[in-house]
Amino acid sequence: MKKKLLLHICCAPCAIYVFKKLEEDYDVTGFFYNPNIHPFKEYEFRRKELVKVARKFDWKVVYADYDMKRWFQLTRGYEKEPERGLRCPICFYIRFKRTFEYAEEYGFDIVTSTLSISPYKSTDQINEQGIKLSKEFDIDFLPENFKKKDGYSIGKKMAMGIGIKHQNYCGCVYSIVEKKLKERNKPLFK
Repeated sequence: MKKKLLLHICCAPCAIYVFKKLEEDYDVTGFFYNPNIHPFKEYEFRRKELVKVARKFDWKVVYADYDMKRWFQLTRGYEKEPERGLRCPICFYIRFKRTFEYAEEYGFDIVTSTLSISPYKSTDQINEQGIKLSKEFDIDFLPENFKKKDGYSIGKKMAMGIGIKHQNYCGCVYSIVEKKLKERNKPLFK
């Protein structure tokens, strides 16, 4: 019998490759909890795209609450941090903690995340938060790097093949600002 794995999902394009890869060895349930995604219109777009993909592939996915206020409270003081800076581990911790709480409540054996498929994210930061919470909850964490072996490109092609497009920023309001400033060749913060 396969172990029950709860997969934190950041978005549909990242989930396609990761979910399919994990299904080979685990009984996978997706968990969409991303209070970092802004604006709400973008959050809803990403959620609806995941609903489409989950229906297409007959995935089990749980859609948790959108607790934007809590995310802002816990990341306060880190607004000027760049992508991969000190704010990101806090964001991962917030999302993973909710994922582990759900895993504990519903008897999952292991937790992991699609986040490590992104070339814009630090796999070390992601796995560090997962391992920390694994010890706290006494539930295994699968420390993966799904971008290895061209995972990101393969996943992107898979998503495009079914009409799902990749987003052009991580999701948080600060990453939007950072991206727009870079496009204008301006420093992030003075």
